[in-house]
Amino acid sequence: MTDGLLRVVLAEDSVVLRDGMVELLGARGCEVVATAGTAPELLARVAEYRPDVAVVDIRMPPTHTDEGIRAAVEIREVSPEVGILVFSQHVETAWASRLLAGGAAGVGYLLKERVARTSEFVDALHRVAESGVALDPEVVTRLMRGGRRSGVDTLTPREREVLDLMAQGHSNRSVAALLVVSERAVEKHVAAVFTKLGLRATHTDNRRVKAVLAYLAESGGGGFSADASAVRR
Repeated sequence: MTDGLLRVVLAEDSVVLRDGMVELLGARGCEVVATAGTAPELLARVAEYRPDVAVVDIRMPPTHTDEGIRAAVEIREVSPEVGILVFSQHVETAWASRLLAGGAAGVGYLLKERVARTSEFVDALHRVAESGVALDPEVVTRLMRGGRRSGVDTLTPREREVLDLMAQGHSNRSVAALLVVSERAVEKHVAAVFTKLGLRATHTDNRRVKAVLAYLAESGGGGFSADASAVRR
């Protein structure tokens, strides 16, 4: 952040809404360094300005399907230091899972109609920029559908520690280095986590994502409010 201002790139195809959000964020101590009306523009603005966080709508021109969240996934892959806050009317579970596949740190997904106060949105922006997490409960419910949301309390202290590091976006190798154990030991802990959470391997499910979501939903690190949730690293 520059001079204490949160630097934001805002992607929104509605000019009226985009202009209103620029004014609103400016009054709340954020600096909107660039705006974008299409996914290609978003990618170009992020590459040029390297913001603290990018605010992304899912459905953008030209097809208004999933261009925005596709761009968000690409930003995560190319510029992982940039926080991503998806702010949309829609829940796109397949792409949301891909967005979270590399770890939940620095990712937010809020539904427009469920954010009741401006302060909630701005707080979510800051948390995501600081490698925290901000997920609407409805998003978690959709992503977890078909999986179990209980079982976190059955994890051993070491398994919970491993899951916490997974939620921060660490790979098995990174977790092993941080805990000063072998990568094989971490793999065993991860397998135990999947088993205790009832997450079976399938062709479509990303068990790592579901395990992290279960942890965020059930851990004592903050829980979920009625409108939005945030869990710090």
